[in-house]
Amino acid sequence: QVQLVESGGGLVQAGGSLRLSCAASRRPFNYYAMGWFHQAPGKERQFVAVISWNSGTIYYANSVKGRFTISRDNAKNTVYLQMDSLKPEDTAVYYCAVSQGTTTTMRAGLSDYWGQGTQVTVSS
Repeated sequence: QVQLVESGGGLVQAGGSLRLSCAASRRPFNYYAMGWFHQAPGKERQFVAVISWNSGTIYYANSVKGRFTISRDNAKNTVYLQMDSLKPEDTAVYYCAVSQGTTTTMRAGLSDYWGQGTQVTVSS
């Protein structure tokens, strides 16, 4: 079983920045996509960003384009999410995920492993 552990969440004022990290306990597959999703209170979990194994393919949700940056370090089995210009509507629990599928299927929410989530709260 692979465990994903997120860190870096917290409380920040609007316009501020946070950097989330997610480390896998071991390399889950030979090649795998990694991504981030978020879930606000009373809403369904939604796609935020996804990155392919070689970082050659990256997708962002329209709501975070130009503000968030996803990256990964394969040597550490870790994915990052740099969040800048944060808005109150970014407030949610953020989950990382790993998939041996494609970035396209991962955007649809199909993943093999999920983290436990980290809370991000943006105050106005």
